[in-house]
Amino acid sequence: MAEIVLVHGSWADGSVWLEVIAALHRQGHRARAVHLPMTSFADDIAEVRREIAALGGPVVLAAHSYGGAVISGAAKDNPQVNALAYFAAYVPDEGETVPSLNAHFPDAPGGAAMVFHEDGWSSLDPDHFHDALAADLPPERAAALAAVQRRARADCFVAPAGPGAWRDLPTAYAVSTEDRILHPDLQRWLAKRAGADCVELAASHYSLLSQPEAVAAVIDKVAVRGEQR
Repeated sequence: MAEIVLVHGSWADGSVWLEVIAALHRQGHRARAVHLPMTSFADDIAEVRREIAALGGPVVLAAHSYGGAVISGAAKDNPQVNALAYFAAYVPDEGETVPSLNAHFPDAPGGAAMVFHEDGWSSLDPDHFHDALAADLPPERAAALAAVQRRARADCFVAPAGPGAWRDLPTAYAVSTEDRILHPDLQRWLAKRAGADCVELAASHYSLLSQPEAVAAVIDKVAVRGEQR
């Protein structure tokens, strides 16, 4: 049994992990999801570190999208963390940002749905939420996700990352091959650079919602590797 902390991406909260949590519990693990404040990159890392500290023992961190940058920072020099799992997620090296990583590959078509507001916050256009993030989910479910989305400070994306813990820990990556907002080839490049055990899921950006059992299986496998360190 492993303790697993799950970290969401932008414009979401921890509830996007509900079906994955149920699958992990059936596997015998204990899992909990973080609700990031999305007020700054540093605040988000601090929130994950608080969750890790509250558990007291070894922890596996799993993240989606922007949350990958967060767990890469939260796990660094943290002896409680023994493995990492990324799902259609950013895996930055020191000094990199979300935009600098995106620049390695052509723009993904869903990027046009992002809205950056004058007050410094960002959101995703509800009319394009389904196509950009969740094309393999029923339209009515995507509309519900769009309706409950949380805004994120744009500064979160441009803050440079520190050294990534992925260099020192067992790491898994699941590429979403039908992703329209984070280029699948960027995901493959990040997974290869991190030396991750990589699988490909025929899924939208929201693989954790469309294929929760497959996502849980990836976490379960890397959790075993973490326990064997």
